[in-house]
Amino acid sequence: MKFWRFLTYERSYLYFYAVTFFLTIMVFAIDPELTWRWQTFFYALTLVLLWLIFFFVHRYLKTVRAIRGMHNEDAEPLSLESEAYHETMEQQHYQHIRALNDVQAKQKEHYDFIVSWFHEIKTPIAVLRLMQQTEVDPKSLEEEISRIEHYVDQALYYAKLDSFSQDYEIVNCNLDLLVKGVVKSHSKTFISKKIKIRLDTPSTVVQSDSKWLSFIVNQIVSNSLKYSNDFGEISIATQVTQQEKLLIIRDNGIGIEPKDLPRIFYRGFTGSNGRTYTKSTGMGLYLAQELSKKLGHYITCESTLGSFTAFTIHFPKNYDPHLSVLQSHQKTQ
Repeated sequence: MKFWRFLTYERSYLYFYAVTFFLTIMVFAIDPELTWRWQTFFYALTLVLLWLIFFFVHRYLKTVRAIRGMHNEDAEPLSLESEAYHETMEQQHYQHIRALNDVQAKQKEHYDFIVSWFHEIKTPIAVLRLMQQTEVDPKSLEEEISRIEHYVDQALYYAKLDSFSQDYEIVNCNLDLLVKGVVKSHSKTFISKKIKIRLDTPSTVVQSDSKWLSFIVNQIVSNSLKYSNDFGEISIATQVTQQEKLLIIRDNGIGIEPKDLPRIFYRGFTGSNGRTYTKSTGMGLYLAQELSKKLGHYITCESTLGSFTAFTIHFPKNYDPHLSVLQSHQKTQ
C-alpha cells in the first residue's frame, strides 16, 4: 500500500521515462532506412520496464530509510525540496528551543519575584503583629500599611506587565495634576522625614495612560524618599524641548555608586544602597522602566554619590503610544 502511495508521488519519473521511450521508438519507426521489428520493440520495452522496476524499488527503499532517519542530522536529503524542508524544520526546531528558553526564563523571573515579594512583605506583617502586643503607634501603623500597599501594587502591576495591551487607555495627562496627586499620597512621609518639596510643573500635557504613569512617577518618588535623609529636599520639574517633554525628579539624598548606575533598571537589582540602607526587592525601577517603554516613554538617571540623584522621564513628541501599543498587540496575536 505504501509502495503504491510512493508511486503516486513519483508520477513525474514515470511520465518522463514513458515519453523518452516512445520518442525513441518513433525516431526508429519513421526512419526509412531501418527495418521495423516487433521483437526488438518488445525486447526494448521489457528492458525499460525492468529498469523502471529496479529504479523505483531502489528509490522506495532509499526513501523509507530517509524517513526512518529523518531526525538524524547527518541524513542525506533525497531532493532539493526535501533539503529545503529539512532546513525549515531545523529553523523551526531552533525557534522552538528559543521560545522554550524564553518561557523558562520568564517562569524563573516570576518565581524569583514571588520569592522576593513574600520575603519583603513578611517584614511589615511581622511589625504589625508586634504592634498587637504593644501600644499601637498610629504613625508607625500607617507606615507599615503603606508599605504593604506598596508591595501589593508592585505585584499587581508586575502581573499585568505581560497583558499590558489589554489594560491601557491613552489619554491627555496633565503632569502638574498627576505629580501633585503623587506627592499628596506621600505627604505623611514628607512630613515625618521633614523633606522639602519643590514643584516647578506648569501645565504640561503628555499622551499616556494616567494609571500606569502615576505608578511610574510614584515608584520614582518613593525611591527618592527612601534614599533621602531627614531635612532633605526633592524637586520635581517639567521641561519642554523641540524633540520631547521631560519630567525631572531630583533629590539631594545619598546618591548612587557609579558602578551601580548602569544596572539600576535591571530586574531584581538592589545595588549597594538597597543592601546597606534599606531592604529592597529591586523591582520598583525595573517596573517603572518597563512600563515606560510600553507607553513609548523611557527613563534615564544621573547621580553623584553623596550628592544627588535625578530621574528623567522622557516623552518623545514624535511618538504615538496608542499606535505602538496596537501594533505590539497585533504582533502577539
